[in-house]
Amino acid sequence: MLQLKKEQWFSNIRTDVLAGLVVGLALIPESIAFSAIAGVDPQVGLYASFCIAVTIAFFGGRTAMISAATGAMALLMITLVKDHGLQYLLAATVLTGVIQIIAGYFKVAKLMRFVSQSVVYGFLNALAILIFVAQLPEMSKMDSLGYIFMLLGLAIIYLFPHLPKIGKAIPSPLICIIVLSGLALFLGADLRTVSDLGKFPETLPIFLIPEIPFNLETFTIIFPYSITLATVGLLETMMTTTVINEVTGTEGDRHQECRGQGIANIVSGFMGGMAGCAMIGQSIINVSSGARTRLSTLVAGVFLLCLVVFLKDWLAYVPMAALVAIMVMVSFTTFQWNSVKQFSKHPMSFNVVMIAVVIVVLATHNLALGVLVGVLLSALFIINQLESSVKVTSEFKDNIRSYTVYGQIFFSSSESFYQFFDFQERVSHVRIDLSHAHIWDITSVNILKNVVQKFESKQIQVEIFGLNEASSTLLDRVSD
Repeated sequence: MLQLKKEQWFSNIRTDVLAGLVVGLALIPESIAFSAIAGVDPQVGLYASFCIAVTIAFFGGRTAMISAATGAMALLMITLVKDHGLQYLLAATVLTGVIQIIAGYFKVAKLMRFVSQSVVYGFLNALAILIFVAQLPEMSKMDSLGYIFMLLGLAIIYLFPHLPKIGKAIPSPLICIIVLSGLALFLGADLRTVSDLGKFPETLPIFLIPEIPFNLETFTIIFPYSITLATVGLLETMMTTTVINEVTGTEGDRHQECRGQGIANIVSGFMGGMAGCAMIGQSIINVSSGARTRLSTLVAGVFLLCLVVFLKDWLAYVPMAALVAIMVMVSFTTFQWNSVKQFSKHPMSFNVVMIAVVIVVLATHNLALGVLVGVLLSALFIINQLESSVKVTSEFKDNIRSYTVYGQIFFSSSESFYQFFDFQERVSHVRIDLSHAHIWDITSVNILKNVVQKFESKQIQVEIFGLNEASSTLLDRVSD
C-alpha cells in the first residue's frame, strides 16, 4: 500500500519541489477559510491540510494530486461542530477515513463510469465559478494598489512561461509570489498579507484521541456525518482524479486513492485536523506548474506546516493580491471554454445536463449534489433515447402477421413495445422476429409473455425466433 517507487518520487525533482512550494503557500488562505466555514480554529484546517497532503503523498493512488481540507467537506461539518463541538468532529473524521478505506477495498470507485462527460464539464465549470467567486471578498478589501498588484500578478503568470530559456524552468505562480512580495517590501506598500488572515498555530500537531464517550450514542451521532463526508470526499476526489488524468495524460489507481484518502483522514482526525479530500484547484496549480510525482504533494504539505509554524513572520511579506491572482488563473484554467464554444454543436441533452450541474452546484455549493443530479439526468436522457429507439415493423402474408422488433426492450420501453401489436386482427399465425432486439430484464420478459398469452387466448399461434444468447438465457431462466 505504501508507495515508494523511485519513478513516482524522484523523476522530476526540481519542478516538483518548486510546484510544491507554490501549492503549499496557496493552501494557507483556503485552509483558514474552510476552518471558518466549519466553525473551528484556523489551526484545525491547517493541521488537516498538512496531515492529509503528507499522508496521501505516500498512500494515494494518483501522483501529483493535492488533497487537503476543502470547502465541500467543511460545509457538511457546520451542524456537528455547532451541536457537539470539535472533539466529535475529530471522531467523525476518523470514522470517515475508516469508511473510505472500506469503500476502497470494495472498489466503489467503479461507479465513476456512470459519470458522463457532460457531468464532468458541468462540475468543472461550476467549480471554476465558485473559485472565482470565492476571491471576491478578498478583492473587495483591496484598494487601487491592490488591484494593480493583482493585475501585475496575472501578467506575470501568463507572460513568464513565454520567456526564452527560463520561462519553463520555474513555475510562473512562484515567480508571481516572489516578485510581488519583493515589490511590496521595496515599496513599503500597505497591502493585506497572508498573516492578516488569522492566528497561526504555535506548535506542530500532536497525536491525540478524541475526548468523547466511546458508546453507541456517540456512534449514532457521528455516523450520519461520517458517511456523508466519506461519500462527498470520495466523489470529489474521483472527479479530481478524472481531471488530472486528462491534464497529465496518465492514469491513477482510483481504488488505491480511495484507501489513501481514508488513511489520510484517520491521520488527520488523530492529529487534530478535520476531514478533507482532493482539491481540484490546487491540483491544477500543481500540474500546471509542471509537477508529476508524489514529491510535489509531500513538499506542499511540509512547506505549508513550515510556513505557518516556523516561518510565519515571512508571511507578512506575501500580499494576498498574489494569491488571488493565482486563484483567478486557476478558475480560468478550470473552466471548460470549449463547452461554451461548442455549445450549439452539442446535443441538447448534453447541454441540459451540464447546465443543470452548474445551477445545482452554484445554488447549493455542494459539488456532490450537482454530480448526483447530473448522473440522474444523464440516465433519464439515455433511457428516453433507448425507449424512443424501439420500433416494430410488420407485414401480412398468407394469413400470417410477421413482426420484426428493433431496439432495447427493458422496463421503460416494454410498455410501448406491447402497444405495437394488434391483438384484434384476425390472423391464424403470428411470427415475432427478435434478431434485431435485446431483452434486458424480467419486466420485458413478462411483457413478451403477455403478448404471447394475449394472442393465444384468441387461438392465434405465436412463433418467437431470433433471440440472441443473452436474451434467450434470461427468457429460459424466468420461465423455469
